[in-house]
Amino acid sequence: MSHVVTTTTATTTTSSSGGGFVNLGYSRSVSGLLKIGQVVTLLIAYLCVHLSKYWTDVTALRYFEVVTLWFLIAFSIFFLMHILRLQSKIPCINWTLTEFLHYVIGTILIFIAAIVVAIKSHGVAALTAGSAFAFIATILLAYNVWISYRVTCGSQPTSAAV
Repeated sequence: MSHVVTTTTATTTTSSSGGGFVNLGYSRSVSGLLKIGQVVTLLIAYLCVHLSKYWTDVTALRYFEVVTLWFLIAFSIFFLMHILRLQSKIPCINWTLTEFLHYVIGTILIFIAAIVVAIKSHGVAALTAGSAFAFIATILLAYNVWISYRVTCGSQPTSAAV
C-alpha cells in the first residue's frame, strides 16, 4: 500500500500604488472619480441655492442647504480617508458598510431635497440650477450605491463545498 501526499502552497502578493502614506491612485479609480464628481456637484448645488437672492420658501431651501452641505462634508471625509489610507488605521469600524449606508441615506435625502427645490423654485434660475445639480448628484450617488452594494453584499457562495 502506497500513500501519496500532495502539499499545495498559495502565495498572495498585494501591490499598492506608491506604497507610501498617500494613495494618489485612488483618485484615478472609478470610486475615486465618483467621489470627486459627487463632491463637486454637491458643492455647485449648495452654492447655487445659497447664493440665490430670491428665496421662495426659506424652510425648504434651508433643508436643501443642510442636506447638501452635510453629505458634501461626509463624502469629502470618505475621499480623504481613502487618499490617506486612514481606514486601515482604524480597523474596528467596517468602513465599507459605513460608506454604503451613508450613500443609501444620502441618495434618498438629496433626491428629496432636489424635488423640493425643483417644486419651490418658481422659475428662479439659480434655484433651478441648484436642483439640477442635486439631481445629477443623486444619479452619481445611486451609481455609487450600486457599486458599494456589489462590494458589501455582492455574490455570496450559495452552497458550501464539502
